[in-house]
Amino acid sequence: MPLPKDCLLFGFANKLTDEQKIYVDSIFDNQVTIVNACAGSGKTTLAVACAKFLKRDLIYIFSPVEEDVLGYTPGDVFEKEEKYTVPLKDALLKINEDPTRAIVSQDNMQNVKNGTAWVYPMSHVFARGTNIEGNKLVVLDEAQNFTRGELKKILTRIHDEVKLVIIGHDKQCDLDNPKKSGFVPYIEFLKDEDYVKVCNLTQNFRGKLATKADQLDY
Repeated sequence: MPLPKDCLLFGFANKLTDEQKIYVDSIFDNQVTIVNACAGSGKTTLAVACAKFLKRDLIYIFSPVEEDVLGYTPGDVFEKEEKYTVPLKDALLKINEDPTRAIVSQDNMQNVKNGTAWVYPMSHVFARGTNIEGNKLVVLDEAQNFTRGELKKILTRIHDEVKLVIIGHDKQCDLDNPKKSGFVPYIEFLKDEDYVKVCNLTQNFRGKLATKADQLDY
């Protein structure tokens, strides 16, 4: 769908590649968007911007590769997970949102109470038993680092009114055994559903070194 003039992304419309436009349109038009995207392609920033424009609370879910030690990390849940939310904070800054005001945390309760905090980061470790419903947009970031079971744990908790963006890169898996990743299997499993669109982002905007480095196979 064309970007309306009052859209947060309208000022960038001429700068978006054709691939990025397809990606953004899919987030607007489909319940589920899966994007297999190279490093530096703007995948997270565009998803966060869409959540803001659509006025949906953003649930940002990530997979800490060292899940086994997360429970022993000092601090509360917010402190345990903070180091994994750097991509989210970078994306918020790029759309002129202050992460300290937008992200729900125990240090931000005033903005939670007045409704200006709209971003909820969480790892799949603490997602079991949750029920994801309502006017929300869920971003599953670095989905190549989720196993099949971890992805199933999240996907089976999402109601139909929720929009979901699954972001991953099949060439950059951090699991000890990349064959355990559920990202590509779920692409194949869901791609023919009428509420799902699979997109690709192939341009790395960070530059020639980042682009070349990303091309080396494991």
